[in-house]
Amino acid sequence: MLTIHRVRAVCLVADDPERDGPERDGPEGGGPEGGGRGGGLPEHGGQAGDRAGAGYAVVVEGDRFAAIGPYDALFAEYGARARVREWDGVLTPGRYEPEGAALLEAAYHPDPREADALGSEPVTGEALAALGMTEARWGGSARRGLQRLMATGTTALTGPFRRPAVRTAVERSGLQELDRCTPRALAVGGAAHFAVFAEDGSCLATALHGRLVFRRR
Repeated sequence: MLTIHRVRAVCLVADDPERDGPERDGPEGGGPEGGGRGGGLPEHGGQAGDRAGAGYAVVVEGDRFAAIGPYDALFAEYGARARVREWDGVLTPGRYEPEGAALLEAAYHPDPREADALGSEPVTGEALAALGMTEARWGGSARRGLQRLMATGTTALTGPFRRPAVRTAVERSGLQELDRCTPRALAVGGAAHFAVFAEDGSCLATALHGRLVFRRR
């Protein structure tokens, strides 16, 4: 199935955990001039296109990017056989979380049904030690923690994850597990991992392997 994701701009590369957000990825570049297959797009750090007009887009086929470029050109080529989703934001490779292990193995993310007793924020330190955690409970916590990360536009994180239930949850989530921060780029033929951010930096949508795993309501 083909999906066109139409956005205000596209940021092709993320390579710094302190600069993953759209508001700090450098100046906005000029629009691509090479058609719907990525020709003319900036090679690093810039945003393809300004915040006016028809905007820009990526085409996702299955779990891969089929095309990246101006929306009008991509719609002319793919529109008759594609679903179109529109996002009022900047599409990027997504956030990288360097503290994945600490967030998922040194904190408990409460079930909403536990809110009265534990609140809604992660439980750490002595309060965590008092919970008497089981592997099943760690697995549920990790799944909720991963959902929190995806809701912030996270598409990659670093472990290592030593608890079996946590490791399984990470593997099933589809998030990229990296040894360290490395450049991640949107490229035709590459895996369709991306996030879309609004102007205020909040996440509008996150996709892993071409599938939306978070969408702001």
